[in-house]
Amino acid sequence: MSGNRFTPLITALASVMAAPLQAAEPADPIIVTATRTAQTVDASLASVTVIGRADIERLQAQSVEELLAGVAGIDIANNGGRGKNTSLFLRGTESDHVLVLIDGLRVGSATTGQAAFQDFPVDQIERIEIVRGPRSALYGSEAIGGVIQIFTRKGDATRRPELGLSAGSHQTYKLGAAISGGDQDRWYSLSLSGEDTEGFNACTGSSTAFAGCYTEEPDDDGYRNLSLNLRGGLRFGKGASLDLHLLRVNSDVEFDGSFQNEAEGVQQVLGAGLELPLGEIGSLRLKAGQSRDESDNFKDGSYASTFDTRRNSLSLQADFGIGDSGLLSLGADYYDDKVTSSASYAVDSRDNKGLFLQYQGRLGNHDLQVALRRDDDQQFGNHTTGSIAVGHDFADSLRLTASYGTAFKAPTFNELYYPGYGNANLRPEESRSIELGLSGRSERLRWSASLYQTRIDDLIAYDSSLLAPNNISEARIRGLEVDIDGQWFGWQTRTSLTLADPEHRGNDSNRGNQLPRRAKRSLRLDLDRDFGRLRAGATLRAVGKRYDNLANSRELGGYATLDLRLRYGLARDWTLGARLGNLFDRDYQLASYYPQDGRNLLLTLAYRPQR
Repeated sequence: MSGNRFTPLITALASVMAAPLQAAEPADPIIVTATRTAQTVDASLASVTVIGRADIERLQAQSVEELLAGVAGIDIANNGGRGKNTSLFLRGTESDHVLVLIDGLRVGSATTGQAAFQDFPVDQIERIEIVRGPRSALYGSEAIGGVIQIFTRKGDATRRPELGLSAGSHQTYKLGAAISGGDQDRWYSLSLSGEDTEGFNACTGSSTAFAGCYTEEPDDDGYRNLSLNLRGGLRFGKGASLDLHLLRVNSDVEFDGSFQNEAEGVQQVLGAGLELPLGEIGSLRLKAGQSRDESDNFKDGSYASTFDTRRNSLSLQADFGIGDSGLLSLGADYYDDKVTSSASYAVDSRDNKGLFLQYQGRLGNHDLQVALRRDDDQQFGNHTTGSIAVGHDFADSLRLTASYGTAFKAPTFNELYYPGYGNANLRPEESRSIELGLSGRSERLRWSASLYQTRIDDLIAYDSSLLAPNNISEARIRGLEVDIDGQWFGWQTRTSLTLADPEHRGNDSNRGNQLPRRAKRSLRLDLDRDFGRLRAGATLRAVGKRYDNLANSRELGGYATLDLRLRYGLARDWTLGARLGNLFDRDYQLASYYPQDGRNLLLTLAYRPQR
């Protein structure tokens, strides 16, 4: 098996799981989300975008939604600034059609079906992998639009402290500190960060016109959070390793609302991973953990409600080399959801068991990936999904790919059982997708283009005849995504272009309308260049018009924003950064009646020892 093409990737996977990550990513980084095995970006048959730690520091990003906004295939909706409810739409699918993982564990609220992107701290993130297209054949429910996996920081093998202090508009203050260390047999990383901002008026709704937040509260709506990330691990003989991790975020957010206007939340992910090499034939991985999404809500300081969800998960995966050019993966997943709430849910828990297999192989210039999965949901029974992808290398620098996949999503607890609203007779939503991709690279340029179509059946939407959600809708989404990374005249550039047609296909008066909060056109352009000790950059985001409702009667106008950034090296390990957001003070909304921030400034002093 020494000539097996996948042996280096199996070794690389062990490295990804066990070795500390560096801030500077390689030119062709290793990814693990698209196939649940290690592979390079260029080798992937899926459409993938990677945002690494170096990107986060270069962009001086303050939130995950800021990092993701404008990335190919992604639309963002936000209810009025930092810490407010944020929804993400991947390839035009619904906001609960994207599976979100943190360090390999499923996260998100079992009641709403969404992950709290607004609370995930960028200071604690090492990299983000965005995989577009259906992935239910590997991950089960939720992965209709794709998978987003966030990897928290592991630190460095050598002892090194880090410190960051920021201050800016809206009386915003941030403080972060980290320490990491280790040797060949063990490593650890501890980081803490906090943020406090007075914010701005999150909603311009009306109590008389019953619009937006259905109230008039013209005040600043602040946000505070405190986050902890703790990681550690051990390496044993013959390449085995154990990884332990904990991420916890406590938040307090103010907003406008007629029934509640403040929430205290907790996001927590606790997990462990064990890697066991199986000689030269492959490897075995065991992952276990728990994620929690908790919220206590208040109205003018008085308690209003509680919504806590917990997900326990366990997965086992074995990877075996087949011949000289194949890799066979076999796996089993288990997870259970539990709801604890002040509202009375008729059913407050369920579990899911899944078995999957995947084959990856190469014959000459051709690549093949085939996956099949069987899920057994406690409420909805068995569900089978599958995918197939092929690739052909015309030359070292040109690659053609094609894929087909099916996916499904089980209804959320709110859709099923929320008192006075839920419909216990709902069925899972189902989809089928096709994609054609072309990619290439040269000395200064890396590019990719993908054409895709997704059809979703039994789409859950509000049924006015039942006054409840129902499987009454369908959607057809077509799109083109283009990513271009390059080096031009000393400038580092990244361009993302999305052209999409997210269309409602239900048999009603809204047939043919644009799906809410999803744009048909969007562009993001990042430019950066070093001038000695000074680094300058800019980000342009341009988004076409959207609609805030399925009837397309409430238009959200198109907009363009420009952010500028500077970072200056004060000394070997000290930098001073400045970020000027929304330079032209553009007035725009991502959801009706919820304004976004105008021109804003943030200054950051950071201490990061050179490696």
